[in-house]
Formats: sequence, C-alpha cells, structure tokens
Amino acid sequence: MADETRVVEPGGWREAAAAARDDGFAFLDWLSAVDRTDDEAAPGFDVLCHLYDVSVPGALRGLLLTTRLPDGAAIDSLTPVFAGAAWHERETHEMFGIDVAGFDDGSGLGLRPLLLPDGFEGTPLRKSFQLAARASKPWPGGKEPGEGHDSARSPSRRRVQAPGVPPPEWGPR
Repeated sequence: MADETRVVEPGGWREAAAAARDDGFAFLDWLSAVDRTDDEAAPGFDVLCHLYDVSVPGALRGLLLTTRLPDGAAIDSLTPVFAGAAWHERETHEMFGIDVAGFDDGSGLGLRPLLLPDGFEGTPLRKSFQLAARASKPWPGGKEPGEGHDSARSPSRRRVQAPGVPPPEWGPR
C-alpha cells in the first residue's frame, strides 16, 4: 500500500503534523527538504516529513507531509509535536539554511551545527552551493566527452557545466 501524501501550506505545518499525530501517525521517521529554487512556477524548498501509524501490527500506514517554503522564509518547528524532530530540523537548518521558528530541543542551545565542522561556511545541499572538490579535480562521474575521462582520447565539443560545479577560474591557483 502506498503512503498517503498531504500537501499543506507553510503556515499550517505544525498544525498538520499535530493533526496527523492525533490521527494515529505518531512515529516520526524523518524530516528534510528538497531544493526547488530553480522551479520557475513556485521557487523555494519542499519541506517533507514522513510519519507512520504503527498502532496495528502488520498494518503499517505511512504519511508524507509536504509544504513549499519560499526561500528565506522560516518553518514552524515540529519539536512541540514530535521531540524527535529536533535532530532532523537541525540538519535541515544546517544543510539548506532553512530557519526553524520555535525550535526547542530542551538544551536551550537553539539551532546549532550538527554535522559540519566548526567554521564551515555555506549550505551544502542547496543547488547554488559551489562544490570545492569538483573544482580542484576532475569529476569521475562525468558523462560529457572530455569530462572525467582522458580528454586526449575523447571527442571535443563544448563542455557542459554540471550543477554545483564552479567555473574553471574558481578556487586556489
């Protein structure tokens, strides 16, 4: 059986999660985002929350809550509804730069780094993030002629720049 999907407005995010919990979807599986800033119709981030109803053994029901959040907007924290959302919200904030209003994991430390090293600058899961590793060495997964292979043997044509790859002049010299 396929999971149910509920699309909600950003302003009703927390209320939709609370209603889902009250409907039996009391297990938070994960929460994250997808960068859709290149979507011409509605640019922003899809924030997703996957919940399960585990109340009936052998009859697992899944629910995917989703909302489109404009770039620069904040989303309400789900920590008042699901305490386990704290880790996921910290990761989403760190990797996408999405602010989470009302975040409270009980530590009093707020949204703080979770996975990236101290002093790291940027939001690595945004499409606009420049990948330094792809600027400093050839990408082995290249699909274009001359990209990621021995260019002396590859046919020549205009090189296509993959998303996230900075221009050749970027980086240390």
